Amino acid sequence: MSRETISQSISIVHPISLSHGKNAEVWDTSGKRYIDFVGGIGVLNLGHCHPGVVEAIREQATRLTHYAFNAAPHTPYLELMDRLTAFIPVDYAVSGMLTNSGAEAAENALKIVRGATGRTAVIAFDGAFHGRTLATLNLNGKVAPYKQKVGVLPGPVYHLPYPSADNGVTCAEALKAMDRLFSVEIDVNDVACFIIEPVQGEGGFLALDIAFAQALRRFCDAHDILLIADEIQSGFGRTGQRFAFSRLGIEPDLILLGKSIAGGVPLGAVVGRKALMDNLPKGGLGGTYSGNPIACAAALATLDAMTDEHLKTWGSQQEEAIVRRYETWRAQGLTPYLGRLTGVGAMRGIELANADGTPAPKQLAQLLSLARDAGLLLMPSGKARHIIRLLAPLTIEPAVLEEGLDILEACFKQLDS
Repeated sequence: MSRETISQSISIVHPISLSHGKNAEVWDTSGKRYIDFVGGIGVLNLGHCHPGVVEAIREQATRLTHYAFNAAPHTPYLELMDRLTAFIPVDYAVSGMLTNSGAEAAENALKIVRGATGRTAVIAFDGAFHGRTLATLNLNGKVAPYKQKVGVLPGPVYHLPYPSADNGVTCAEALKAMDRLFSVEIDVNDVACFIIEPVQGEGGFLALDIAFAQALRRFCDAHDILLIADEIQSGFGRTGQRFAFSRLGIEPDLILLGKSIAGGVPLGAVVGRKALMDNLPKGGLGGTYSGNPIACAAALATLDAMTDEHLKTWGSQQEEAIVRRYETWRAQGLTPYLGRLTGVGAMRGIELANADGTPAPKQLAQLLSLARDAGLLLMPSGKARHIIRLLAPLTIEPAVLEEGLDILEACFKQLDS
């Protein structure tokens, strides 16, 4: 099959063609097997072709393949929203809407906060990633390649340093930068919302500083600013609990969902305080495919599998295996390029760095190739593409996880200086 019909502006990490997959393993069209530590970039927390999800899709496809919810409501959408809002661990009344993707959820959240506050300015963070649509591009805390050649973007949007033990930015430094922003750049009364990832994904699996999160929540409350948590990649069990914001001791006003919400079927959502979600006029929210019945059925099956007990067990088992192997590699001096272990729970990144602490993207690119040849698929992240994202399905068999880590260890040993 020719790739000439595919836009060359789409960047491909692994130049292979996949045929099929099962849980944490995939096979290409030549029959070669790979252990999948990419998981569709965080979409497959339940693995490839989870039996419950597949059966739900199959059954729903015999009943109703599509109906636009805003034309006539259908049962899967109604059932899912009841289940999904109950799944959100907050104390306030929750409502929401389904979307086709995480980026679409972010776009709708921007409309919602504008309608609720009458303000337009948004504060985002360095290293952030919220999507590739025009408005979400401006939220992203990175220019190349997302903002290049597309001109003026919707705004106004301002960025602050993202404080995390994983990147060395302290809570005090971030608060100082925030004070400067409101002293020099913009009136605090013009700000509609802050949008933040509890654990950055594209940014390198950086866990947000807890003290900063709580200070930010207090600041937003004091100034009638809304707080949006982007849980598109960190949600649905990736950190060992339903959503990563719970570890911060805060409740956001709106929450963006996507990726692993429906076992691989395109779906997203924006949920939050009911008064916010209801503030736009009738017809202000909606969409033709949003909440497609098959996607809703897949999401219901996903929620069936994601019990708190399962999430805790899956998260702790994967975290323990990764941390144990990483600490062994550090103690052994496996490679001079082994940098920090970032993230929390099973949402972990491994930094490749030079002896002086600077990023080592050349070695990461080599590692991706070596691992692929050896049967392991990895995904890069970080500002310099120097941090490996470990996104194996939470349901990965322990033996397969260890096999993948064995391959990673062997490839680390082969890195060139």
